[in-house]
Amino acid sequence: MVESKGWNWKIIKDDEEEVWKNPSIESYYLLNRWKSQGKQEFLDLGCGLGRHSMLFGKNGFNVSCFDISKEAINRTKEWAESEGLKFDYKVGDMLYLPYKNEQFDCIYCRNVISHTDTEGMKKVINELYRVMKSNSECYITLGSKDTWGFKQEDWSLIDDNTRLRMEEGPEYKIPHFYVDYNLVQELFKDFEIINIYQVVDYYKVHDKLSDSYHYHILIRKH
Repeated sequence: MVESKGWNWKIIKDDEEEVWKNPSIESYYLLNRWKSQGKQEFLDLGCGLGRHSMLFGKNGFNVSCFDISKEAINRTKEWAESEGLKFDYKVGDMLYLPYKNEQFDCIYCRNVISHTDTEGMKKVINELYRVMKSNSECYITLGSKDTWGFKQEDWSLIDDNTRLRMEEGPEYKIPHFYVDYNLVQELFKDFEIINIYQVVDYYKVHDKLSDSYHYHILIRKH
């Protein structure tokens, strides 16, 4: 199993920070869904700079912020306190979540738990199951094997599903785990899978069109 490694948030420039402070599109759907279900105990797993912690915190959820990066936690805390919000903060490794059994009724982890290898992924999923209450839900995104990153032959192949990202930037030398539909079904067999869909993001880098494929997965623990 590879060693867990977080984003290098220190190299994110001021003009790039705004991107990481805007909640993702699906987070608004999840906010309304989970609010209507009466859920309150929210874990932002891999909170980054706190964009989803802030969204849920401002809407009455009890928020726990978790990240392997102390820099990320410190910046999230600074932002939350400037808005008069109080969250629980923990720095740690997602392979060993520092929470009690059945603590949360909703968990959000966007492009986070894929930063490990196959063995690590199975351990993280076991940890998710442990900290989730009965009838709780978790929304997860994972890189697809259809995306460009999995096809980069100059990125070291750690196992059948994992490559080590060798592109300069905040994810340099961070492992990336990729899935297909069948692997998603296998990994989350102990959960009820509510939705699985694959999303393609298109973006331009130096006027060149690129794309990125991710699986979006909503699961429930019975």
